[in-house]
Amino acid sequence: MADMASIAFEQIDKIYPGGTQALFALSLSVADGELVALVGPSGCGKSTLLRLLAGLDQATRGGLWINGELINHLPPQQRNVAMVFQDYALYPHMTVRGNLEFPLKMRKLPRTEIARQVAWAAELLSLGALLDRFPKQLSGGQRQRVAMGRALVRQPAAFLMDEPLSNLDSRLRVQIRSELSELLDRLGATTLYVTHDQSEAMTLGDRVAVMDQGRLQQIAPPQALYERPANTFVAGFIGNPPMNLFPVRVTSAGDGGQLRLGEQTMPLPAPMADRQWDGLLTAGLRPEHLHLANAEAHNGLHAKVSATEYLGHETLLYARMSGMDAPGSTLVTRLPGIQIFHPGDTVRLSLDPMQLHFFGGDGAALDHGNADTCSCR
Repeated sequence: MADMASIAFEQIDKIYPGGTQALFALSLSVADGELVALVGPSGCGKSTLLRLLAGLDQATRGGLWINGELINHLPPQQRNVAMVFQDYALYPHMTVRGNLEFPLKMRKLPRTEIARQVAWAAELLSLGALLDRFPKQLSGGQRQRVAMGRALVRQPAAFLMDEPLSNLDSRLRVQIRSELSELLDRLGATTLYVTHDQSEAMTLGDRVAVMDQGRLQQIAPPQALYERPANTFVAGFIGNPPMNLFPVRVTSAGDGGQLRLGEQTMPLPAPMADRQWDGLLTAGLRPEHLHLANAEAHNGLHAKVSATEYLGHETLLYARMSGMDAPGSTLVTRLPGIQIFHPGDTVRLSLDPMQLHFFGGDGAALDHGNADTCSCR
């Protein structure tokens, strides 16, 4: 493989003809050999970012850098990046061998060097038995590996992958994802990986960048992203099911404080109440941090069951908190195994207040200061 390289986007704006703005002052750095997964809703600007780096589109403002070199002015063929597309983009009239050879022939490499590179990629991706087949004779997973091989033989400075697994069925996607993770780790390849699947992003990414409406909301390692979301968008997007978000007020009371949820209250330890948060806040709590309290217990939140999902290894319980009609009044609780409930059943939910997250009126997190985050709402 060629030497990998660092990537940097510096205050990137992208405005299309007609005035639609796809990216807003976006800055992002990818270290040499790092895999950064870009995730977010459709239309948030993930693929646009890849197309700008590849030279398929031009940035309206800002700088694009590879290995410390400004590349805005370079044509696509001089940027030394390889892009793998969602639809594989294989040439249907060429065999697998022909598809692998094509980028090398375009660079006018010697025939012996072309043969060596194709043999290397074929062995790496287990394509040796498929070299004389045409794309229509291949399965989805095999086509994906050919598309990867065509990118690999170029020995680029960086790989740009635009939802390369989205056309595969769920079982094959998990298998290929595992193979792809192992391959990229072995190559030490600098990679920007776009996906709409957060499980894919959290599994593959050294860091995960969450985008929304053309803005970078947070970038962090997967665990930090899950445990310390920078704002309510990230909290409500990452996780399956995502974090419960609900309106609360924090008030002082005696040696501690109280958390008011509609007509219900629960005690808070003094360190949390002492922060003197004023006004209406948004509280966040992961479904696994909610538990069923004993029916005779005096503590816990009163709630009424609205729905359940039985998933075999766990049950997701959806219950609406009593005395609350606002959005967020239905909490999702993750319970082990199969537990039977019926709509209308009354339950008590207990929670560990130390697992609560708090967000201000602007949506930004109030309870952590993680330097590896960016909230740009």
